[in-house]
Amino acid sequence: MEQRVSISISDGIADVRLVRADKMNALDAAMFEALVAATERLAHEKGVRVVVLSGEGRAFCAGLDMGRFQAMKESGGNGIAGGEKRDLAARTHGIANFPQQAVWGWRQLPVPVIAAIQGVAFGGGFQLALGADMRFLTPDARMSIMEIKWGLVPDMAGTPILASLVRDDVLRELTYTGRIFSAQEAMSYGLATRICDDPRAAAFDVAREITGKSPDAIRAAKRMLNKLSVDPAPALLAESVEQQKLLGSPNQTEAVRANMEKRAPRFADA
Repeated sequence: MEQRVSISISDGIADVRLVRADKMNALDAAMFEALVAATERLAHEKGVRVVVLSGEGRAFCAGLDMGRFQAMKESGGNGIAGGEKRDLAARTHGIANFPQQAVWGWRQLPVPVIAAIQGVAFGGGFQLALGADMRFLTPDARMSIMEIKWGLVPDMAGTPILASLVRDDVLRELTYTGRIFSAQEAMSYGLATRICDDPRAAAFDVAREITGKSPDAIRAAKRMLNKLSVDPAPALLAESVEQQKLLGSPNQTEAVRANMEKRAPRFADA
C-alpha cells in the first residue's frame, strides 16, 4: 500500500496521501487496492477523529491510468476499472463493488474526511474527491466528469454523491460533455467547499478544529448527515450495470482508439 498511499496519524488527524506523483496519482490496480486498504484500516483505527486526503505533486488525481486505456485499445477487454476483469454487478463491499469502494469507503468512514485538491481531479480522481465530506481547492484546480471521453459512465460511486450536491441539469451537462471546469465553477455548482491558496494547510486547520469537538457528536453527525442523501444502493448498482454493458462494446472501444490515436471517433448509431 505504501507505494501508492501513505498514512500518518498524529493528534487525531490521519494524513492520507496519494504518493504516485510521477503519474499524477493516476489510478492503476495498485492504487485501487491501496485506497480500499486505507479505508479499511482507518475504519478500525482508534483515535482517528478526522482524515485529510491529498495527492503529492502537481495533481490530486488525474483519473484512470492511461495504461489501462492502452490495454483497452489493444484488447477490447473490460478490465480497466480495477486492473483486471471483474463482474462489476457483484456487490463485494456491502452495497458497493471493489472499484466503487475506493471512493465509497471514504464516505463510510465514521469520521469527517477533507480532500485537499490541487492541479486536476479528472474522472475517477474527481469521484475520489467526492468521497470526502469537504473539498478544498486551489484557485487553478480543474475538475471533470471525464468518463464520457472514453465511452464510459461514472462508476466509482460518484452518481449518488453528485445527486445530493449538484443541480440535475448541471449534473447532466457535465456528465454528457465531460467538460473540464474550474475551481470557481466547482464552487458555484456546489462541488467545492472552499477555494484557497494552500488547501492542504486549510484542511489541517479545519481538521484541528474538528478534533477539539466531542468525537461522539462528530461521529453521530456524520451518520445523521449520510442518511440525508438519496438511497445509494440502487444508484451504485445502476452505475455497475450500465458500465459493464459499455465496457468492450464497439462504440466504447472506438472512443478509446480515437482518443489514443488523436482523431475524431467514428461511432455506429445506437
